[in-house]
Order: sequence, then structure tokens, then C-alpha cells
Amino acid sequence: MILFRKPQDLDAFENRYNDFLALIERMPDIQRRQVINVLGSPVGEPRYYRVLEIYFADRPQLETSLRSKVGQEAGGELARRFPADTFDALFAEVYEESGGSTPA
Repeated sequence: MILFRKPQDLDAFENRYNDFLALIERMPDIQRRQVINVLGSPVGEPRYYRVLEIYFADRPQLETSLRSKVGQEAGGELARRFPADTFDALFAEVYEESGGSTPA
């Protein structure tokens, strides 16, 4: 998961982001990806502008993909295109349940 802070120059960000996303999409073993555009926050200005979630079957596939040539290139481009204080990168596990409604 990569959480991008709100950029000062939106056009420049979008160009860098789209080039970076093209690299991500070439990484092996990605099951799906989700791009989340942050709309706001209930407590003022949101810290983040966009969230990119990249899903793998399991941690070993994630690690193999990151070690691949394209994965290494994508990691290098993330560091090159986006200053360190403009994003956070996290590894997380997702637990999904069917339903999701509270019984009455």
C-alpha cells in the first residue's frame, strides 16, 4: 500500500504517478490493484491525496514480485519520482468477511 500526500503541483504529480503506475502494472503476480482518490476527512484537511493498494496471493508472492527486475525498477522509480516525505509505503494483510451489515 502506498499512501501519497497531497502534492503542491497536481499536474506534475499526475504525470509522475501515471508513469509509476505503468511500472507497477508490469510487476509479476499482482492479483489486483486499487486506486483510491481521497475525497476528504471528518477532521479537516486529509493527510493523503491518493492511496494505491496492490494485492498479492500471499507474502511470499509479494516478496518475489518486489525482488523481480520490474519490482526493483518500480521501487527505484518510487524513490526517484517522489520525495521521501511525500508518501508512506506499508505492507498489510487484508481480512475480508462476507456481509458486512450489523444485525438489527
